[in-house]
Amino acid sequence: MPTHHSHDSGDQHGETGTFATGRLTAFVDAAVAIALTLLALDLPVPAGETTGAVLRSVSDHSKEYLAFALGFVVIAAHWRAHHEIFRYVRSPSSRLTSLTLAWLFMQILMPFATRVITADGAFPPRFSLYAIVQVLASTLIALMIREIRHEHLYRTDAPPRAFARSRVRSLCLAAVFGASVPVSFVTTSTGAYLCWLTAPLVLTVAQRVQNRAPTRA
Repeated sequence: MPTHHSHDSGDQHGETGTFATGRLTAFVDAAVAIALTLLALDLPVPAGETTGAVLRSVSDHSKEYLAFALGFVVIAAHWRAHHEIFRYVRSPSSRLTSLTLAWLFMQILMPFATRVITADGAFPPRFSLYAIVQVLASTLIALMIREIRHEHLYRTDAPPRAFARSRVRSLCLAAVFGASVPVSFVTTSTGAYLCWLTAPLVLTVAQRVQNRAPTRA
């Protein structure tokens, strides 16, 4: 009889944990969807009486449209990173929930940072705000992974390298965006943006190094 009660308690705890993870994931999905929607609210509408005038209007606002595309890709990448690790979370701890909420704050802040980077004024502060938001968002993902691994919040069917790869990717992105902040103060805007383009190379190198390391969860 006691054994049966213990088994039922374990099942109930597992169901409760799964339900909590599902609620948190659903909340994240909804908040990220709102952030993606907010990106489009301030997009300028092309104007003109002729096709040529409309095309010129589009060209005049190309900076805003490119920033929207960049913001969409960045938020989607952050959401994917969160989704990749939470698919293996058994039950979220209070600290993991707090880290997720802090990460969500960065996602909601992203549309504002996108508008700032396309505004007029001194480039380094505007660029740095956007980059710092990326640094914080990526770092928070790494901290979530640390919490999941340290507190053993993951399911037993999680692949051995599932969290290790996501952690390395997040830390690399945080390093690239972080390095771009001082670069923006000593070079042109083009040079600062080019710094972000090194991210794929950094990720590739880090991936190769990690593949040679011993397998860990």
